Amino acid sequence: MLARIAHELFWLGRNVSRAELTARMIDGVFQADLQGRPDGPAGVTLSWEAVLAIMGSTSAGEQGAERLSRADTVALLSTDAGNENSVVASLERAREGARTVRDVISAEMWEAINAVHLGLADASIGVTGYGGPYSFVSYVKSRTALFWGVASRTMLRDDAYAFLDAGGRFESADMVLRMLRVALPAPGERAAGSPRDGQALALLGAVGGLQAFRRTGAAAPTATAVASFLLYTRSYPDSVAASIDAVRAALELADASPRASVPVLRLSRVLSDLDFRGRVGLGDGSELLEVCEIVGRELALADGDITDRYFGGVISPTHVS
Repeated sequence: MLARIAHELFWLGRNVSRAELTARMIDGVFQADLQGRPDGPAGVTLSWEAVLAIMGSTSAGEQGAERLSRADTVALLSTDAGNENSVVASLERAREGARTVRDVISAEMWEAINAVHLGLADASIGVTGYGGPYSFVSYVKSRTALFWGVASRTMLRDDAYAFLDAGGRFESADMVLRMLRVALPAPGERAAGSPRDGQALALLGAVGGLQAFRRTGAAAPTATAVASFLLYTRSYPDSVAASIDAVRAALELADASPRASVPVLRLSRVLSDLDFRGRVGLGDGSELLEVCEIVGRELALADGDITDRYFGGVISPTHVS
């Protein structure tokens, strides 16, 4: 496969996944914000300033002005085409990438991504023009799920599908790590019963993992319990370990010599480390935060390794930092 095509497919997957996860995060934090009680720790949720930090977007408060309101933050991350991290901007990049590789992806996949592009074409009307935040994020989640469902049923399990899948799962691992870095208690904070445990509830909602977490039979969703679940639980497909494992498997399929592949070897080492830490168990939030930092650095290096080995050093598009 040409490096240019592989690169477009990889970033098509990343942009679709980024749009979906951003929509899920908006939905989870918005619902937690509405349901929370301001008079106790249970009402403390993942703040909108933290959401901006996760996405690498700059809030007005950082520039010395007023902090962005909830409505302004939702608009910035959903329909603001000028914000490269917004849902609309991510889907626009995804649609452009899909147009470039239309002869590689299936017709149904193109129809799915083009339909969501047309459905969100008039971003100037804002979230309220789509019936409010809930209707907007529900639409995005359903349409991105349709894209991935069609892809899984209509594409050959060849190099093209491997790079598309690798991009989507790589973005999932990266986004979940970003969320954990913000939601976990900072060093010195009390992990169990911390006010930041309200953020853990918002985080589970943001990744769609609340029901899955409950089915594990775990205790109350404290910050450390949720972080362990989202880091180590391979049976949950959006956990960091499961996503990295899927990226490794996809690259092994696409690589003619996977045993000599630097990104495959790096991801294998990260997985081994996660498996070991998951078996040993970490009860301290600051230690889990350190794991997130380590894995995040390794993923950043793996991103460069993937570009060098498979894309001929093609410069990746601008993305959250």
